[in-house]
Order: sequence, then structure tokens, then C-alpha cells
Amino acid sequence: MLIPPATAAAIMDGAVTLAFRRWDRPRVRPGGTQRTSAGVVEFGEVVEVDPGALTEADAAAAGVPSLAQLLRLLERRGGAHVYRVRVRGAGADPRVVLREQEQLTAADRAAIDARLARWDAASRSGPWTRAVLALVAERPGVRAPDLAATLGREVLPFKRDVRKLKEIGLTRSLAVGYELSPRGRAYLSRGGGTMGR
Repeated sequence: MLIPPATAAAIMDGAVTLAFRRWDRPRVRPGGTQRTSAGVVEFGEVVEVDPGALTEADAAAAGVPSLAQLLRLLERRGGAHVYRVRVRGAGADPRVVLREQEQLTAADRAAIDARLARWDAASRSGPWTRAVLALVAERPGVRAPDLAATLGREVLPFKRDVRKLKEIGLTRSLAVGYELSPRGRAYLSRGGGTMGR
């Protein structure tokens, strides 16, 4: 479910408690979560509703200035049914927490080593994890196409690989390019960048 950054922030601080979407069938489940730019959003009750029964209070709970505007937004979407989804903030994005980790235990390091080894072993084009980490470390803030070209790689697969490293907290995205996170720097500073080569 697409949640704009401002809405995500309002969910995290409790100002927004409902979302309304027009779908053919529900696309989220009660108890499910979604990472957003502001943190993790948890979905509660998902109920089909009659748009004609919505109120100004519903619009306000969804962070929309008026019922008329909420109805206009819903009319722009495809989908046969309108659903009301209860939403709440469920804490910080665990990737952000991981990224800020400046000290790694032996167990942390072993877990990272194992994950990188699995990705390298599964790659059809050969090991890539340490080369990408080293490149991001050497060239922070450089555009992805330029980094990919340095390694002789296509841009989209390169970006997918950097996202994998981001998922385990080793890199973070900048307005342009990437940089190592504190966790990534801690990993490389103790030889992680050369292990397994």
C-alpha cells in the first residue's frame, strides 16, 4: 500500500489512524506491517465500507482536509470496493536501527559473513558483495550508473544488490548514490571487506 511520507509521519505520531483505499480485494491484512520512510506501520481491521456513509471524521482520521477531498481521491482510483484500514505506528524501521550499530559482536560479524557468502554463492555472475561494499566505501555519493559502470555491471541488477546490502544495515541511500552505514564501516574496518575473496 502506497503511504506518502507525510502520511507515514502522521501515522507514527498518532495523528492519522485510518486509511481508505479503492481495491478489487484487500491488499493488506490485519496484523501485517509495512516499512515506510517514518517507521513501521501496522495494519489493523480491514473492512469494506460504503463511500456514501463516510463522514468528515473519517476524512480527518485519514489526514485528509475534508470528506469531499477524500471522496475525490477515492474516485480517481480503480477498484470495485472501498476499504477502511486501521493504521498505527509500530516503531522504528529495524533497518535504520541496524544501520546505526557502530559495534559488532563476533556473532553479528559471523551472521553478516554467512549472509554475504550465501548471496555470493547464489550469484550467476560470481561473488559481488565485497566488491560492492568496497566501491561504496571508496566512492560515497556517486551515482549508481557510474558505480555500476566501474564494475562493468548493468544498473538495475547493481541497484538490487545495493538494496540487499541496505536490508542488512550495511549501506544507506543518499540523495545521490550511497554510503556505508556505521554498521557497514564497522564491518569493513575489521576485515569484512576482504573475507572470502
